[in-house]
Amino acid sequence: MNDPAQATLTEIATALAGGAVSSEELTRDCLARAHRLNPVLNCFLRIEDEAALAAARRADELRATGRRLGPLHGVPIAIKDMFYDPARETSSGSAIRRGFRGDATAVALARLQAAGAIVLGALNMTEFALGPTGHNPFYGACRNPWNPAHIAGGSSSGSGAAVAARIAYGTLGSDTGGSIRLPAAVNGILGLKPTYGRVPRTGAMPLSWSIDHVGPLARTAADLARLLRVIAGHDADDPGASRRPVPDYEAEAAGSIEGLRIGIPQDFFFDAVEPAVQTVIEAALAMLERAGARRVAVTVPAAQHLTELGRAVVYSEAAALHGHWLRTRPADYSPQVRARIATGVAIPAAAYAEALQLRAPLLRAFCREALGECDLLVTPALAIEVPTLEHTDVGGGASMWTTIARLLRTLAPFNYLGVPALALPVGFAPGGLPVGLQLVGRPFAEGRLLQVAAEYQRHTDWHERLPPYH
Repeated sequence: MNDPAQATLTEIATALAGGAVSSEELTRDCLARAHRLNPVLNCFLRIEDEAALAAARRADELRATGRRLGPLHGVPIAIKDMFYDPARETSSGSAIRRGFRGDATAVALARLQAAGAIVLGALNMTEFALGPTGHNPFYGACRNPWNPAHIAGGSSSGSGAAVAARIAYGTLGSDTGGSIRLPAAVNGILGLKPTYGRVPRTGAMPLSWSIDHVGPLARTAADLARLLRVIAGHDADDPGASRRPVPDYEAEAAGSIEGLRIGIPQDFFFDAVEPAVQTVIEAALAMLERAGARRVAVTVPAAQHLTELGRAVVYSEAAALHGHWLRTRPADYSPQVRARIATGVAIPAAAYAEALQLRAPLLRAFCREALGECDLLVTPALAIEVPTLEHTDVGGGASMWTTIARLLRTLAPFNYLGVPALALPVGFAPGGLPVGLQLVGRPFAEGRLLQVAAEYQRHTDWHERLPPYH
């Protein structure tokens, strides 16, 4: 191959299967890029050279004997540092969990490895997955490969930056309020929050057992489809995991979008979108129309309340999970994360119970009213241009909290509803930072979202653009 770093996950898997490149040489190349770029981007907490190369050599040996582990045989990936594995430390981006090793491997991670993936290391993340910017007082902020002065998003900050910088072909992240889609959007890649329960959370650091999602980040819709098919499916140890059969997402992504109805919310989600972002979003919608889709105006019931209802659940459950440490080790949290978790202590039990009780009827109303006349919903992934690390850090000024709230405005409502949502890169703002579109579907309609994303990528090349740091 001319330059394996520019290949997508599915392309490199094909190249590996055909013998055009070995997993060992590919892994060495990825590790070299990780060591070269990490001093700037800080996207890895630990680069695991020895373990990765040993796994790559084993993959090559198995292939030489005619054995194929699965659809990711020999492909280098990386994982957010919150998926437990007895063989490695899992700090969850915190000081409290330094040195922690889980008793068993997280199911999603185990499925990736069983399919042949090579894990390059553990990726940087926001402390305990509580924050949308990628700041981390214990391990340093993760930086955006398009401009290191800007955020890489959170909480799966390293997951977004590592794929965008062409270090890993795909990564694993989590999403409780936008933590897959935001890093994908600001780094110019794709990220998919599947339907609640589509991918088991067993062995992943919990934040909110009612709202946590696990999902993939990658450069193309086909890459996401392959990763999702590997990690999706029931697990008896996750009470929220769905028993629905896992479809062939790659086949579903290959279909035409001719006649597809795209719902455009008429309030809330497009409120206060910055003009530069709106221009890019409008161009992306026009591209989908040229590909055969048509727009339909829709209204999302209770849109302005969904995020607050979700927060009532997330902070209540986070406070329950962290109660012992809050009492015994409060100084080992950063002040910001400690304050966020402590918020849950003040939420009345009745408010938490009501938020849970309203979830099912609001989901039914969403499917009936917002999606009743269309096949999927489209919103901006981020309504503002990607902000700087300085502006979103502690002491970033009076507008800091407003900016942070706007980072998750269009994303968090769909965590509460539990529906699938995908961030798709659709261009760049004048300052050179990526702009993302969000696709939202009915429960278990991941294939439809992947289909639209794949069609868009067939007509555009934003996903092929290289950041300055790659």
